Amino acid sequence: MKLTDKILGILTADARTPPEKIAVMLGAKTADVVKEIETLEKSGVIVKYGAVINEDKLERETVEALIEVKVSPQFSRGFDAIAEEIYKLEEVSSLYLMSGTYDLTVIVKGKSLKAVAAFVSEKLSGMDKVLSTATHFILKKYKCEGVVMDKDEECRRLAVQA
Repeated sequence: MKLTDKILGILTADARTPPEKIAVMLGAKTADVVKEIETLEKSGVIVKYGAVINEDKLERETVEALIEVKVSPQFSRGFDAIAEEIYKLEEVSSLYLMSGTYDLTVIVKGKSLKAVAAFVSEKLSGMDKVLSTATHFILKKYKCEGVVMDKDEECRRLAVQA
């Protein structure tokens, strides 16, 4: 496995891992690790560093929804033009081109069910190239970005023996 892949694996698991520790983990020079990370950032491979947040542990009320969208692609631009129009909307946290019945999957965060419903009916469904939508509200996250969200819950389960 190349140094790049190893560095990316470590940063994916914990973006706060300092280059010095990565160097020790990989048996590499700190300067080489720093240089490689800078190259990955400048080339756009590393786009952003972030934290996985367990929203259930916070005192604020938020709603997240997965919205499947069927669109009519534009001539010579395909799905890119409508995707750009959608991802520019502030409520959109993620947008993916998909295979299957629907073309796009949009992840939206809002303050309430009503706010997300308003987004779908007033902004998304009203777009020229949007043919149909299917909205799915996320009720609970068990695992996100490879992280089990409530480890205490996992420990409380009873062992089942055959």
